[in-house]
Amino acid sequence: MQSLFKEFEEILPLSEEESELIESKIILSTIKRKGFLLKEGSVCRHYTFVKKGCFKMYGIDDKGFSHNIQFAAEGDWIADIGSFYTQIASKLYIEAIEDSEIYQINQPNLYELFIEVHKVNRMFKVISENNFVEIQNRVLQNFSSTAEQRYLSFLEQYPQLSNRLPNTQIASYLGITPEFLSKIRKRLKG
Repeated sequence: MQSLFKEFEEILPLSEEESELIESKIILSTIKRKGFLLKEGSVCRHYTFVKKGCFKMYGIDDKGFSHNIQFAAEGDWIADIGSFYTQIASKLYIEAIEDSEIYQINQPNLYELFIEVHKVNRMFKVISENNFVEIQNRVLQNFSSTAEQRYLSFLEQYPQLSNRLPNTQIASYLGITPEFLSKIRKRLKG
């Protein structure tokens, strides 16, 4: 749980008692590549922290095309926040891109921690706000930036993923074709 507590400590220091209480509410799991944390039509039951591995969150349009919304690798949190908090069926998928180790907390346990360890409420507020800012910036980029600028922003946001993800995954996130992404990469190298 070191990686998880390191993440928490960056926001607020925890006492040993608080850490033990948090640890009692969180489960460690493994998930194989192409396994799902969430499928469309299911309710998002957990907030997930990635200890090792990588995930993508995506939706599928009416024509059957997949659109990546978010990636989460080591040290990142991922959840369909709307489904998690409302307990309404999700329209999204969360899929493992690599074999992964994760920490998860379900909604009842998280709500208990909000009451018992007030720092957890603050931590998840910061985590949610940071995710909201990322999504807001991404929406702005989609209508005000070139594909090359969006790719450079992707590299800045996910530096560890540029060599781990295939062009198809990155292109889906950027809203371009894999071929166009290859041209951008070639031009930037060159």
